[in-house]
Amino acid sequence: MSLINDSNNIDNNRETIGNNVRDNGAINTESHNNDGMNMSPTSGQIMNNQSTPNRSKNIDPRAWQQAATQVNALLDAVSKAVIGQDTVVRQLCVCLLAGGHALIEGLPGLGKTLMVKAYAKAIGGSYHRVQFTPDLMPADITGHTLYDMQTGQWKVRRGPVFCNLLLADEINRASAKTQSALLEVMQEQQVTIEGTTYDVDQPFITIATQNPLEHEGTYPLPEAQLDRFLFNILIDYPDEQNEALMLKTVLGGHIGASLDLSQVPQIMSPERLLLLQKLTAQVSIDDRVIHYALQIIRATRQHHGIVAGSGPRGGIALLRAARANALLDSRHYVIPDDVVAVATPVLRHRIALSADYQIEGVRPEQVIAQILNAVPAPRQ
Repeated sequence: MSLINDSNNIDNNRETIGNNVRDNGAINTESHNNDGMNMSPTSGQIMNNQSTPNRSKNIDPRAWQQAATQVNALLDAVSKAVIGQDTVVRQLCVCLLAGGHALIEGLPGLGKTLMVKAYAKAIGGSYHRVQFTPDLMPADITGHTLYDMQTGQWKVRRGPVFCNLLLADEINRASAKTQSALLEVMQEQQVTIEGTTYDVDQPFITIATQNPLEHEGTYPLPEAQLDRFLFNILIDYPDEQNEALMLKTVLGGHIGASLDLSQVPQIMSPERLLLLQKLTAQVSIDDRVIHYALQIIRATRQHHGIVAGSGPRGGIALLRAARANALLDSRHYVIPDDVVAVATPVLRHRIALSADYQIEGVRPEQVIAQILNAVPAPRQ
């Protein structure tokens, strides 16, 4: 069995898709759309003659550029504290714009907590961290009622989920009951305490972490619960140059072993992030791009090395993330490159490899690369 090298082929596939779109007449390089907005000849716009409802035409063209500028300023701010993890920082930003949750897998000490704290400071939002343990109860997360002996009344004590950014550290160490309580909040965006429903703060994003090596005493998330996460992000060691920079930064006159968050400025407010999420939802998607994403999802169900492919929620997640990626690149429309860019973190946790592939050490990223190279991108 021959496997395609995942990283090289994804890069080649992106280049091929971009060339196909540019070379086969799918781009109007000198056109104006109906609102008089002049599109750049190098931007790679797909003509939207029979696309889904294009609400982006009703938005001031300057709003898109302002949004992209502010989002890229957010990336720069977080990168001041998180060194050597640019890809992970961008992927987490895509989750924020799409309003989705992220599951991060990586060894301890690679900056997961620091990254969430940096984002919370940059958006001016509230932040809570919960260390999941086997004895953690659902009420420890969502909240509970208690009796106030001084007033003679029952009071509600809200749990740590009432924040903008929640770090669920080592989520697989808690029992299935506690995991379900958190995942219910993630899906419904509300908490029920003693029969009363309380909405969580908006925006509400959960970043959960897992240690990929330690499995003793853990409760693996079932596939149905993994599907609730928009992205499954892998965080790896920084390269030598960035790790050297990190050592110099930490030891540069600071007490302790933490990177300094004081350098992270506040770029926006939580309310502004909500507006950016709404703007992201207005990014237009051509029907051919939707069909392209659909074929990728359906290919995961037909691949001989996959025993369980992605469900329909995977296709929704793929296009939601593609919209956010387009906004990051200062576009108000999605191109196939956006779908390719987010396919791996969207699908990594939504496919189950066959026993043969697992024995041979095949990784989901390699299979996703095969699928991306096998599914033709829109050409006209």
